[in-house]
Amino acid sequence: MSTAVPESDVQMLESLRHAHQLMRKEVGKIIIGQEKVLDQLLMAIFCRGHALLVGVPGLAKTLMVSTLAQALDLSFKRIQFTPDLMPTDITGSEVIQDDPATRQRMFKFLPGPIFANIVLADEINRTPPKTQAALLESMQERKASIGGTDYPMKNPFFVLATQNPIEQEGTYPLPEAQLDRFLFMIKVDYPTGDEEELIMRQGTSDVQLAVSKVLHGEDILRLQQIVRRVPVADHVFQYAKQITRLTRPGTPEAADFVNKWLTWGAGPRASMNLILAAKAHAILGGKHHVSADDVAAVADPILRHRLILNFAAQSEGVTVEKVIRQLLKAVPKNAAA
Repeated sequence: MSTAVPESDVQMLESLRHAHQLMRKEVGKIIIGQEKVLDQLLMAIFCRGHALLVGVPGLAKTLMVSTLAQALDLSFKRIQFTPDLMPTDITGSEVIQDDPATRQRMFKFLPGPIFANIVLADEINRTPPKTQAALLESMQERKASIGGTDYPMKNPFFVLATQNPIEQEGTYPLPEAQLDRFLFMIKVDYPTGDEEELIMRQGTSDVQLAVSKVLHGEDILRLQQIVRRVPVADHVFQYAKQITRLTRPGTPEAADFVNKWLTWGAGPRASMNLILAAKAHAILGGKHHVSADDVAAVADPILRHRLILNFAAQSEGVTVEKVIRQLLKAVPKNAAA
């Protein structure tokens, strides 16, 4: 296949890379550190995907998402997920109102917070499965069905969800089929010592910092199309395919450590997402083509919520990240079918 990039796309890719640098600068006014988390959020947005952020409370996950929405000039809504949250609290509902002109009663749709460009689903695993399903349906279908009528989401549309660690009490873990709807599961770690000191100084001062707008909705829609047009060589497709097929226990292609440690592996959506996210990773790195290194760079956030550890792995203290490292070692970068 051709690996040439049209000149018009090259110019847009350069503008995207420049916008990425500006985005880091603007978000960095408010958020100290977490550059890797920000890059992964941007990759998800440019891939037209949703992301799940996992980390303990107090790591500025909510603040990062709201700051990102400001820098992208997008509408933003935050939904605090609680055990008593109902599906209509997310999607909206129809109410009966009197028409002032005709004096007749009629139904009027009052949209819920899901009708925004960026929706933050805060602590998504604090609410029961019925309400989780309402959100995840809108994520997949990009519409909400109310009273037999479909209401499309705004465009662009992203759900960025946060999740408490599963071992905490009062949570409803997302089923594997619903987790698969998220392009990325992004791990948010504690800051370094130097970063934490900067957070302390900035968070206790009276300085008010403003975030400038870097991109607009129309820019993002154009860039999403260009990301999909970035060429990928055949051996990169083979590399991503072999990584995914290696994760499926009980199949002829499964690695020995996969059969030993995994109950369930990644499906075809993971293969597609590895390629799509690798395209965004390459662009943000200033490249106009995708390499196997780009696929390997996005393997963690793509696969960590799609590989299900069995009891043997848990008893041995094996983590999903360890399995992914083993997978990347097992597949050569020049993999061919």
